[in-house]
Amino acid sequence: MIAARSVVPRRENEGMAGTPYPVSDERSGLLNFLAHQRYLVKVAAHGLTDEEARATPTRSALSVGGLVKHLAQTERNWQDIILQRPGDGGGPESYMDGFRLGPDETLESVLADYDSIAADTETIIAGIDDLGQQVPVPKDQPWFPSDVDAWSVRWVLLHLIEETARHAGHADIVREHVDGALAVPLMAAVEGWPATPWVTPWTKTEVASGTPR
Repeated sequence: MIAARSVVPRRENEGMAGTPYPVSDERSGLLNFLAHQRYLVKVAAHGLTDEEARATPTRSALSVGGLVKHLAQTERNWQDIILQRPGDGGGPESYMDGFRLGPDETLESVLADYDSIAADTETIIAGIDDLGQQVPVPKDQPWFPSDVDAWSVRWVLLHLIEETARHAGHADIVREHVDGALAVPLMAAVEGWPATPWVTPWTKTEVASGTPR
């Protein structure tokens, strides 16, 4: 029996129940909202075994573990673009493999990698004085625009928030298909909320239904 994995305990700046903390400036706002979306992805992984994290229960090929792995790799790739350092390369097959939690990988390992990459992002952004600093647009991928020469660091952070939030939604849907667990009961379990008429914290032995999402 593979042990269930919990998410890494959230840090203080990753937000209060369901929302990021108030922010005092643009930089902290962008980083805090990105951190919160990462946290929601990890909430979707709470309590899953490695086998469950690899499961693809919907018509898509997405799994919760694969989504964590993809988001970690995506954020690392944007770090490379900001710093103009060589990336790992790889073609379409390598890209698609980034969506799969391989048989030799664990949910714990990809969550730890995601946390490490998140810390690197904060360090990199802390070292950039101007969020308007230009970031050259890569020309080697079909999804990058050919008529734009550069974005800004600010744009990259906004894009990472958008990308992470989109896949957090995917993770919620996939997780619900794995075992019926919904986002708010999972968050209640992670954060130790008391049971109320509004929400009952998720437990491994129960299938959540009819509770807030």
